[in-house]
Amino acid sequence: MESNRREIEVMANLLSSNDIQAEVNRAHFRKNHCLAINVIGSPGAGKTALLEKTLPLLGVDMKVGVIEGDIFTSKDADRIAAQEVPVIQINTGGGCHLDSKMVSKVLPEFNWQATDLMIIENVGNLVCPADFDLGEAFKVIVLSIVEGDDKPAKYPVIFRNAKAVVLNKMDLETFTDVNMNNMKQDILAINPDIQIFEVSCRNGDGLEMWTNWLRREVTTYQKNG
Repeated sequence: MESNRREIEVMANLLSSNDIQAEVNRAHFRKNHCLAINVIGSPGAGKTALLEKTLPLLGVDMKVGVIEGDIFTSKDADRIAAQEVPVIQINTGGGCHLDSKMVSKVLPEFNWQATDLMIIENVGNLVCPADFDLGEAFKVIVLSIVEGDDKPAKYPVIFRNAKAVVLNKMDLETFTDVNMNNMKQDILAINPDIQIFEVSCRNGDGLEMWTNWLRREVTTYQKNG
C-alpha cells in the first residue's frame, strides 16, 4: 500500500509540474496569436501523412510551424521539412509522450511573428499523451479505421479530451470489418461535441472539409485571442 501511495504522489507531482509549464506555454501561444494543436494517434494511424496533405491545402496565407515528437529518428521531421515549413524534432529517447517542458525548450526556435498555427505531432500513443497538457488550445485525434471500431470505447480519456477526431484510411473501409456507425456512435457517446472527419490521405477524400475547419479555428482563435 505504501508503494502504491508513493507512486500516486510521484505521478501527481509530475502532472502538477507539467501543468504549470503548460500554462506558460499557453500564455506564449496566446501572446503571439498562434493557435497550437496537439495531434495524437497510434503508430501508423497516419498523423504525419495527414500533416503532409494538410499543409499545402492551408495555402501560403497560413503560416504554420510543426513540432514533431518521436522516440527516435528525425524521419517524420524530414517529411514535414519537405513541405517547406519550419519544423523541429523532439526525440524522447524512450518516453511514450511529449510533455510541456520538452515543448517549451524548442519554442525559441520559431519565428512567432510568422506563425499562425503550431501543430504538435505527439509520440504515437493513445494512452500517455492524454494526461499531459502541452499548452495547446485543443487536441486532435488521428484514428486509422483499420485499428478497429472498438478503439474509442477502449481509450475513452483521449476522446473525451479532444475537440476533433480524423478517421483516416477511409479508402480501406471495404477491406475491413470495421463498423463505422458503431465507431462514430461510441465517439459521440464519449464526447457529443467532438468534430468527426472521415478522410483518406491516399486519395484526398475529406481533406478539404478537415482543412477548412482547421483554418476557421485559426481565424476564430486569432479574433478572440
